Amino acid sequence: MNYQEALSNDLEIRCSRLQKTMQEMDMDACVLTTAVNVFYMTGKVYNGYYYLPAEGNPIHFVKRPEGIAFDNTVYIRKPEQMPEELQKLNIALPKALLLETDVISFGECARLLNTFGLIEASNASVLMRKIRSVKTSFETEQIRLCARRHEAVYKLIHSLFRRGMTDIEFQVEIEHVMRQHGSLGLFRSYGDNMDIYMGSLLAGENAEAPSPFDFALGGAGATPVIPIGASGQKIKEGQTIMVDMAGNYSPWMTDMTRVFSLGKTLDIAYDAHQVSIDIHNHIMDIVKPGVSCADLYNISMEMVKKHNLESYFMGTKQQAKFVGHGVGLEINEPPVLTPRSKEILEPGIVFALEPKFVIPGVGAVGIENTYLVTEGGIEKLTILEEDIIEL
Repeated sequence: MNYQEALSNDLEIRCSRLQKTMQEMDMDACVLTTAVNVFYMTGKVYNGYYYLPAEGNPIHFVKRPEGIAFDNTVYIRKPEQMPEELQKLNIALPKALLLETDVISFGECARLLNTFGLIEASNASVLMRKIRSVKTSFETEQIRLCARRHEAVYKLIHSLFRRGMTDIEFQVEIEHVMRQHGSLGLFRSYGDNMDIYMGSLLAGENAEAPSPFDFALGGAGATPVIPIGASGQKIKEGQTIMVDMAGNYSPWMTDMTRVFSLGKTLDIAYDAHQVSIDIHNHIMDIVKPGVSCADLYNISMEMVKKHNLESYFMGTKQQAKFVGHGVGLEINEPPVLTPRSKEILEPGIVFALEPKFVIPGVGAVGIENTYLVTEGGIEKLTILEEDIIEL
């Protein structure tokens, strides 16, 4: 089966999943307009509205581009044309509607409600993220392909470094190789204050700098408008360099972090890094479907406390309260591995685990890998040397 045939079959599975959930919720229709969800349901991105009734085939209300050739494609100039076009197709107008209320603007939401003569809508944003969190076999194969390219680029990182480089200069060299290996460049993330370009590189004391952005670690950044990541400082002897560059070599991403050092670093950095590796190995041994995401956080924290490293865990001046997150079309999909999470692991979930430490004056240490939850446990998808690599 070629890619297009496999994709076509997978789109039917995704449509069936959404319609089944809609029927359980007594929803008449779902309207999607964001690029990530339109892509998930169609395999393409268009400006317009993907309209899915609870039963029957989707209708693609397209504004642009020209040339979209799906079945049931209707070109429109504005959303107010949708009811008339639905009536032409003998499709009843919805009385209970799902909209992406978390991500589309208030004005867009109000306009769509007015279009269908409704006063409220249910939240399609949360629903779609839940559905997308459980990957199909097609999606997991795309993630595996991404992981192989991710690994190939990381194997080249040590050869890109030159003494005297700043952290930004080093990151640019990595980004260059990423693009040569097929990186899509900008990657999708969910939520406000999540602007970042291709990933993060943290060297030395910059790893301690807190950021307003909702990532595991911060960094001051090179400009006040993007206060995260590399800051332009020269990399010094004994410092660690944490490379957390996105694996967006297919629409479905992987996440992986590895650590380098300029010469030897402090014993505490090596010790903390080994604890991170031990957490990964322990979780791989014991985690299986049915385990709660909160358990993954608590297991990690127990091991951190056992080694008296909690003051360095997930930051110093500002400590993140999660140790991992789902990965897919967005870099930060459900589930989130927090102590208060109610989410339960199930087969098909893909998540990144990132127990990290920040050692003052030295930098960040710890690894991140992407895992697939299987029927019998979890499978590591990003496979690469995990010790600190000396430059």
